[in-house]
Amino acid sequence: VQLQAYGGGSVQAGGSLRLSCAASGRTFSSYVMGWFRQAPGKEREFVAARSWTDSSTYYADTVKDRFAISRDNAKNTVYLQMSSLKPEDTAVYYCAARRGVCSGYGCYSGYDYWGQGTLVTVSS
Repeated sequence: VQLQAYGGGSVQAGGSLRLSCAASGRTFSSYVMGWFRQAPGKEREFVAARSWTDSSTYYADTVKDRFAISRDNAKNTVYLQMSSLKPEDTAVYYCAARRGVCSGYGCYSGYDYWGQGTLVTVSS
């Protein structure tokens, strides 16, 4: 699976952005898709994931109720809709895919494929 993330940019605090991640490969629908981010000087952290089995979604507490992950299997694309953005959301965002199934905290790690990052900058 090859992943291509795009849609990053600069936005003011309180604004919105939608990130997209296009995946190649015929078995996209059988992968758990996730988004991660890495802020300057910090480790990469989990943001959100969406299961392929029952469309369950999982979010980091820092983005819950502000971000929404969705996927369109027909388009081999996963999205991250980000709203009420804060300066602390500034980071390079990565999409990732993992085989198999997961739930809850199990979806926070174990990803097999990574896309290149897309930078999101939120100004105050």
